[in-house]
Amino acid sequence: MFFYLSALQACSSSVFSDRKVHITQGDHECRSVIISWVTPVEKYPNVVTYWEAGTKHLHKLQTHSEITTYRYYNYASGYIHHATIKDLTFDTKYFYEVASNEVTRQFSFTTPPKPGPDVPYTFGVIGDLGQTADSNQTLEHYMSNPIKGQAVLFASDLSYADDHPNHDNTKWDTFGRFIEKSVVYQPWIWSAGNHEIDLAPNLVRHQININRDPFKPYLHRYYVPYKASQSTSRLWYSIKRVLTYIIVISSYLAYGKYSPQYKWLEQELPKINRYETPWVIVILHAPWYNSNHYHYMEGESMRVQFEPWFVQYKVDIVFAGHVHSYERSERISNIKYNITNGLSLPVRDINAPVYITIGDGGNMEGIANNFIYPQPNYSAYRKASFGHVILDIKNRTHAYYCWQRNQDNEPFVADSAWFFNRFFSYGG
Repeated sequence: MFFYLSALQACSSSVFSDRKVHITQGDHECRSVIISWVTPVEKYPNVVTYWEAGTKHLHKLQTHSEITTYRYYNYASGYIHHATIKDLTFDTKYFYEVASNEVTRQFSFTTPPKPGPDVPYTFGVIGDLGQTADSNQTLEHYMSNPIKGQAVLFASDLSYADDHPNHDNTKWDTFGRFIEKSVVYQPWIWSAGNHEIDLAPNLVRHQININRDPFKPYLHRYYVPYKASQSTSRLWYSIKRVLTYIIVISSYLAYGKYSPQYKWLEQELPKINRYETPWVIVILHAPWYNSNHYHYMEGESMRVQFEPWFVQYKVDIVFAGHVHSYERSERISNIKYNITNGLSLPVRDINAPVYITIGDGGNMEGIANNFIYPQPNYSAYRKASFGHVILDIKNRTHAYYCWQRNQDNEPFVADSAWFFNRFFSYGG
């Protein structure tokens, strides 16, 4: 991965540092990038200038942003910009500039290689990050990891603004500044958790309640390409990235039978061509398999609804957050239960995903150190520590996985495994 720091970024002016720039994938096929930023005072210019490395004066392009704002109790956001750069070339370094009337900031990103079932690609995985000292250690460890992630899969719970008095929305601004050092250079694939709901109908200002819309700050600040996968909500969507098919679903919007999310996922899973994208990864927030007393079985109703599909379509990995510790399951399922047979426990299943709880980014509520004993058979490894994951996918059949904990001055590999693709390793 290429990291570029222009001299302009050393500027210490508050206007300069208050942009909160971040990027994410901008389409379904991995040929676009959404660049987002905030201007605190002036609405214009709303322009991103970008070019391929080495071609600035010959092929300098521009695109304009969509602009949005919101109010939350006594907080008024700046002008939030979202600009989509389209028709990018694979495996190419691009520079981009985000301009204002005061200063221009310059960054870069590198597009992924041309998709293929045996093209390697590496993800970082982080959940429940927050903005504490532990959060900073997690992010620093991820960025300094010798196995370089090329994009981050984010398992929800970003700023923890709702844990502060009056849902202090300035925490969304400070979180945006905090993660800039990574997310301006590589896309983070977003999902929303319970701390993004931000619903506070009790907060009334000037006899007007402006806090009645769930997910309000998140939906204004973090755009995703949901329409490209025929989703009707930014809270569930899918993308392809090199040899992976990534599905994001919401633990906190309706998923019962005939709900929009249910109908979307029912149509989404059969569409996946495993010969193009052999690895299927799902991101959600409330874990389905969790042996911690914290949030125990909170994901059960969603598991009952969707787990048979995950086994049927051989989903490889499910990442969740919510529980502020780390846990990796065996490949198990619990789909044979009916009212008479009593088969109500998880069993080993080679067609099932591995379930990983990665809600250990740092949060602000502390570590979840209250595991159930004895350790259940479905739990392969668990640890009450902060950390991050590296998922290094080698080809259509093999991926190296490791969790690096924070309880060391340097990242320490505390759990690792080789994952074998469900579709190609077990007969499609």
